[in-house]
Amino acid sequence: MQTKVFNDQPENKPLWLRNFVSIYQTLTISNLDLLAHIYHVDVTFIDPMHKVEGIDELIKYFESLYQNIASCRFEIDHVITEKHEASIYWKMTYQHTKLNKGKDVTVYGNSHIKGQNDKVIYHRDYLDLGEMLYEQVPIFGKLTKWIKNKAAN
Repeated sequence: MQTKVFNDQPENKPLWLRNFVSIYQTLTISNLDLLAHIYHVDVTFIDPMHKVEGIDELIKYFESLYQNIASCRFEIDHVITEKHEASIYWKMTYQHTKLNKGKDVTVYGNSHIKGQNDKVIYHRDYLDLGEMLYEQVPIFGKLTKWIKNKAAN
């Protein structure tokens, strides 16, 4: 994970946000236990596929997500903070053994996170699930792209 904006003045960012960015830079299937260092025990995590409550369920969810991931890296383009909240704009590049013939897939998105007691208590991801998943499956990918094109015209 690289960050352009965040590194400018990290000391001005709250600890929960600094820890979040730092951990996500190194997150892999072999160190998912690090999630407990950045997420509150009562965390709510929401993405386009699931809503997860609690750190134990979050770790299980990440374990299933990372199961067929060959690599995953984030580049943070912009971070906006306001008291105990932050919006993070990012680019994720990943390789999944069963998607896009194992080649890189790049997805842009953003996350809304909230901190409490130096940990993230709320995390919601916003991204194009079609771009991330559906378009990477041969027949369904063509159909998804066709639907997007029809909706745009």
